[in-house]
Amino acid sequence: MKLGEGVEWGLGCCVMPARLDGEATVSAVWFAGASGLPVSCLDKRFQGLVRAGVPRSAPATGARGGFRMARPLERSTLVDVVAVIEGPADAFRCAEIRRQGAGAEASGREFGGPGGISTVIRQGEPAWRRELGVRIIADVMAPTPVPTADRARRRPASERMPA
Repeated sequence: MKLGEGVEWGLGCCVMPARLDGEATVSAVWFAGASGLPVSCLDKRFQGLVRAGVPRSAPATGARGGFRMARPLERSTLVDVVAVIEGPADAFRCAEIRRQGAGAEASGREFGGPGGISTVIRQGEPAWRRELGVRIIADVMAPTPVPTADRARRRPASERMPA
């Protein structure tokens, strides 16, 4: 199981407005400049999160507008963001390797249901989903060092729009 980098980006989209000393609205362009991430990928993350009601679109300086949290950070869980970014499907995707190679010649009846690997891994998934379901976005808000926050605020517009 591997959660994609989009989960980190999605969580960043949620905490960045609160991190910057009450500057409540953040645009994808600004966040891209402050984080070094591609605008197009951040736009995609923000839009998915907005559809799920985590942040909401809000007026911001500039033509593109921005985003702010739709509900308090204490009411937005990490599993909310993971579900938006990774989708609702199980994280483990079993390729049924037992039915390949020597198992390819066996009949479907020989296997009679899910394999041990699939069964055990899938039994663990509710545990991490439960843990992320009680962890809130505020839990991941490590303080941004003041010099870093100041540099992010001062970035000229020409540096905010990655090529």
